[in-house]
Amino acid sequence: MPMEKHTYCRICEPLCGMIATVDDDRLISLRPDKEHPLSRGFACPKGIAFTEIVNDPDRLRHPLRRRPDGEFEQVSWDTALDEIGRRLVEVHRASGSDSIGWYFGNPATFSTGHVLWTAIFMNLLGTPHVYSAGSQDVNNRFVASHFLYGNPLTAPIPDINRVDYLVIIGANPVVSHGSVMSSPRIREGLNAITARGGSVVVVDPRHTETAREFDWLPITPDTDALFLLSLLHVLFDEDLADRDRLRRQARGVKELETLVAAYAPETTADRTDIDPERVREVARSLARTERAAVYGRVGTSLGRTGTLTTALLDMVNLVAGNLDVPGGSMFGDLGIPGQRLGVTALQRVSSFRWAGRRSRVGNLPQVLGTAPASLMAKEITTPGRGQLRALFVSAGNPVLSVPNGDELRSALDELDLMVSLDIYRNETNARADYILPATTMYEREDFLLPFQALFTTPFKQATEAVIPPQGDAREEWTVINELIGFLAPEKLLIRSLHAGNRLAQRLGRPVTPRGISDLAIRMGLGGDRFGLRRGGLTYRRLVEDHPHGVVVADDLAPGQLAKNVTYLDGRIRLAAPELMSEIERLSVDTDTGYPLRLIGMREIRSENSWQHNAPMLLRGGRSHAARMHPDDATVRGLAEGDLATVASRHGRISLPVTITEDIKPGVVAIPHGWGHNGSGGWTQANAAAENDLGAGGVNVNALISSDPADLERLAGMANMTGVPIQVSAMSDSRARTGDTVEPARL
Repeated sequence: MPMEKHTYCRICEPLCGMIATVDDDRLISLRPDKEHPLSRGFACPKGIAFTEIVNDPDRLRHPLRRRPDGEFEQVSWDTALDEIGRRLVEVHRASGSDSIGWYFGNPATFSTGHVLWTAIFMNLLGTPHVYSAGSQDVNNRFVASHFLYGNPLTAPIPDINRVDYLVIIGANPVVSHGSVMSSPRIREGLNAITARGGSVVVVDPRHTETAREFDWLPITPDTDALFLLSLLHVLFDEDLADRDRLRRQARGVKELETLVAAYAPETTADRTDIDPERVREVARSLARTERAAVYGRVGTSLGRTGTLTTALLDMVNLVAGNLDVPGGSMFGDLGIPGQRLGVTALQRVSSFRWAGRRSRVGNLPQVLGTAPASLMAKEITTPGRGQLRALFVSAGNPVLSVPNGDELRSALDELDLMVSLDIYRNETNARADYILPATTMYEREDFLLPFQALFTTPFKQATEAVIPPQGDAREEWTVINELIGFLAPEKLLIRSLHAGNRLAQRLGRPVTPRGISDLAIRMGLGGDRFGLRRGGLTYRRLVEDHPHGVVVADDLAPGQLAKNVTYLDGRIRLAAPELMSEIERLSVDTDTGYPLRLIGMREIRSENSWQHNAPMLLRGGRSHAARMHPDDATVRGLAEGDLATVASRHGRISLPVTITEDIKPGVVAIPHGWGHNGSGGWTQANAAAENDLGAGGVNVNALISSDPADLERLAGMANMTGVPIQVSAMSDSRARTGDTVEPARL
C-alpha cells in the first residue's frame, strides 16, 4: 500500500520540503510539500527528479573490487572492508598517518554524519591530506571571516525578508537558489523586494536568469574587488559613513579609508567597465536606504583575490551601516549558550582554523582543516615525507571538479590504495581499488547542522529515513567507524575514540549523527534545554510533532555581531596585513594572446557533475556549449552551433558555441561538471550533450591551472573566473577526428 512521508531535499541549500510516496520500501515519487512553512510547495526540477537517481539502474548497489585486468567485480562488504583495512594499516605502517588522505565532495555537506565523522577521523589521524569541494567554491568565505571576525564559522547573510535595496554580485540565486544562505522560494523573495518599492541590482558579466528580472549592471570578470573598493571610496569620500560608530565596531577604519582613497570610480572604470556615476549611485543607495545589503557568492570567490573580495563585501555592508541590522546583512543565531566561547575553544584545540599547518606542496594554508584540492595530484606524485599514498574519495568526482583533471586522473594510478564511497561509478573512481555503495539522502535520517545559522527565516526540520538503504548501500559514517577500528591499534587518539565508541555501544547509547543532532537541537534556538524549557524541541519532537518543519523565530535578530566576533575587544579587524597585501594582485593582467575572459555558470537542470544521469533532467536534449556575445562570435567567424576551440595557457577544449546577447562582450561562459568519458555506469551522462565531437560534454577545468603559484594565496582556491582565453573556429578536419581535449601547445 503506497504511503506518504514528509522529508526535505538535500541537494542544495534551500532544503525545500518534499513529500515522498513510498510503496514496499521503494521510492515511487517526490513532490513539493505545500505545507512546508518556507518552501510552501516549491521544488526545482532537480529535487523532483531525484526519484530517478534513487532508482537508477546505473546506481551502485554493491561493493566492487578492481581485478588485475582493471575491470571491477562484486564482493561482499566483509571482504571489501577486511582487505581495505589490511591495506590501510600497511600504508600507515610504511608511510605514517600523513600519507593517508580524504576528499569529500559537495553532497557530503548535506549529510551531518558524513561531514562530522570524516572531520573527526581525519583530525585525530593528524593527516594534512584532507580535501573538499570547498577549494573550488567557498573556502575563502571562511578565511575572510577568520580575518574580519576571528571566527571562520560565521557568515553574514542578506535579510531577504526585509531588505529594500539589494546588490547581488557574482551570484545567480534564481538558478542556484542561494548559496551560503538558506532561503526557499528565493525568486519570490527577490520579487517581493521590488513589489514593496525596493530595488535589486545584479552585478555580473552575464545577463543571468536573476539579472533578467532586475537591474543588470555588467562588469568585467574578476574586477569585483575594484568595484567594491570604489564603493568604499565613495562612502568615505562623500561622508556617507558614520565614522564614530565604525570605530566602536571595528579596528583599522583609518587604514581602510586611506587605502580606498586611491580607488575612485573614475580610476577603476577602465578595469570594471562600470560608469563611475553608476558606482556612486549604488554607494549612495546603500548608505541612504534604511534597509540595504550587498550579497556576493561564487563569482566573487573564484578570482585571483577571492578572499579579499569576500572580505570587501562585508566591509561595504559595515561602512554603509548595513551590517547586523534589520534589512541589512545579518548573522544567524544558533541560540546555544556560550556559543562564542565554544567556537573559540574549538579553534584552539582543533585544526579548524586558518593559521597553522600548510601544504607540503606549494606552502598554502589549510582552511577548516582542508587543504587545496588542486594540489592532490602533486601531493601524490611528489616524493618525500608526507607523500599521499592512500586516498578515500566520498561523494565526489574531483577528476571533473578540480583544475587539470587529466593530471589527477594519471596521479591516482600511483596510489597504494584508493577507495571510493559513492552512489555512482564515475570518472574518478574508475581508478579506485574499491568502490563502496553509499546511501542517498532519502535512505538516512538527518538534521543539517551546517546550515542552521544560514536560514533567512530561522527554521528547523529533521527527517527520518524515507526508505531503507537500497541494495547493500551503507551510510558513510558507519564505514568510517570500521576504518577507525582498523587503525585503533596503530594510533593512540584513534584508539581512544574507538574505545569510547565501544563503551557507548555496550551501554546502549551508541554515538550517532542523530544523537549529536539531538544535542544541538535541544541546546539551540527553540530547544527544550534538556527539560528546562517545557515543550521545547528535540529531534523526536521535530519528526513527530513538526513533520513539515517549524519556524523558530519570525526574523533574524539584530545585535548578533558580538556573538560572532571572537577577538577579545569584540571589534572587527578591517586592516589585517594578510588581506591588505592582496591589493597588489589587483594589478592589470594583460595578455593580447588571450583576449577573452572565461567565467563559469550554473544550469537549472544540473548539479555539478552528478545529476547528468537522470532522464527527466535531460529532456529536450542537452547541449554543452560555450556562450558568446554576437560581436565576439562574428569576429571569429562563428555561428550558432559551430564547433570552436577554447584555449588558455593551461589547456584546450573543443565544443559548440551558443550565440547570445545575454553576456558582456569579451566574456565566454561555459558550464562546469561535464566531461563524462564513458567511465563506469553513467549511461545517460555519457550519452548526454552529444554533438559532432561525441557525447558527455567537455571538462572546462582543463583550462584551469593547478600550479600552486596560480592558486589564491589565502584560501588556496582555484582561479576559475576571469581566466584569459582565446576562441577560434574549429576546422572541419579536426571536427571529424573528434579531438575534444588536448594539452595546450603554448
